[in-house]
Amino acid sequence: MDRRFQMPEFSKPHRHNAFLHSDSLGGGLPCRLRRPPPHHRRRPRPRPSPRLFLLVPQKALRPPLLSPHTVVVEEFDGLTSNHMFDAANTYLGTKLSISTRRIKVNKLEKDEEIAVTVDKNQEIVDFFQNVKLTWISQSTSIKQLANKGDSKNSRTELRFFELSFHKKHKDMVLKEYLPYVLQRAKAIKEERKVVRLHTVDYNGTDYWSSVALNHPATFDTMAMDSEAKKELIEDLNRFINRKDYYRRVGKAWKRGYLFYGPPGTGKSSLVAAMANYLKFDVYDLDLREVQCNSDLRRLLIGSANRSIIVIEDIDCNVGVQNRETESEARMVEDDKITLSGLLNFIDGLWSSCGDERIIVFTTNHKDRLDPALLRPGRMDLHIHMSSCTFDGFKTLAFNYLKKEDHTLFEAIKELLATVQATPAEIAGQLMKNDHAEVALQNLITFLQSKKHTMTETD
Repeated sequence: MDRRFQMPEFSKPHRHNAFLHSDSLGGGLPCRLRRPPPHHRRRPRPRPSPRLFLLVPQKALRPPLLSPHTVVVEEFDGLTSNHMFDAANTYLGTKLSISTRRIKVNKLEKDEEIAVTVDKNQEIVDFFQNVKLTWISQSTSIKQLANKGDSKNSRTELRFFELSFHKKHKDMVLKEYLPYVLQRAKAIKEERKVVRLHTVDYNGTDYWSSVALNHPATFDTMAMDSEAKKELIEDLNRFINRKDYYRRVGKAWKRGYLFYGPPGTGKSSLVAAMANYLKFDVYDLDLREVQCNSDLRRLLIGSANRSIIVIEDIDCNVGVQNRETESEARMVEDDKITLSGLLNFIDGLWSSCGDERIIVFTTNHKDRLDPALLRPGRMDLHIHMSSCTFDGFKTLAFNYLKKEDHTLFEAIKELLATVQATPAEIAGQLMKNDHAEVALQNLITFLQSKKHTMTETD
């Protein structure tokens, strides 16, 4: 082969890009590899400096991530009403804005202002320590099983709040914001406080329904023995100021009172006077409407703190009469409640489900009660509501006639020392005439008539 046309052999390619010189194209000379001129060389790409990435904010590399946390505040915790829900409902009523489309308003006769709360499916925005917090009111409907003897089931609406915030504020919300809501709600309630009377209602979520208690009774208007009145007021004041004491000695923060005496002596009015004095709600528990012991516990749990639970005429209820003296006393299988269930209601484990509660029993016949109800530690103070004394009469005379003294008072004092008349009877006589002289003379005639009747009976 002609060497002019023989290509040169290379053991391996050069690492640089090679090209054929123009002399090899028909020039009759063998081809040879040359380095490309500097302006033809491919320059390596510079590696990006790591500092460039450090200068770029992280938010520019990816979209922002929202990390909300949600706290659910339900209306009930099992069978117990949730104090946090009640506080949030009260507090949020003061945080309504123009964007809140549905609200609920309420005003009782004694209220000075309208109470406003948020309705369901509404959003409330609050700010605390410059942090945005979003509340949403929600509700759900659940099926409630029928009670014994009732063939129809019912549906109950359960309410709850959802509180949303950024996750980094979780500790602040739990440790500072929610305690602040509790504190503010308590202050708001104290400003609006109206005593309410609760009665049993099996259609309610907590078995209670309520109305405003407009009873005008106060300790100043109570026609009762002055020493007994003083003892009761001192005991109440001591009770409400001894929270730490009850906790230290390991006892539930509650107090029990037994009011006993004939009809018309003011037992029910004394309960109202206590409620007005303490600003405690009253729960009127009629045991005849309670279906079983479990319902009794449910009613106890459904009652609020700072309340008076009153069972009137307890001697008329089956199962709590004196089993030692009543010949017909026996355990009846179909009784609605049992004595043991009532005792557990008073001082058992269930009685500790709440604070600052007062339990009051009233009876016309103390001797008919089972001794188990009268043991120490169950009814802490027994108060005898007796016939009207002269001190009680003077209270009534001032209430109805605006008289602190009168020439006829001495004659009335002598008659009351020998004649038994209830405060209700005395008040009835004083109301018959607005003129003090005539009203007092009518009372004297009434008392003389009762004395004459007593003499004939003897």
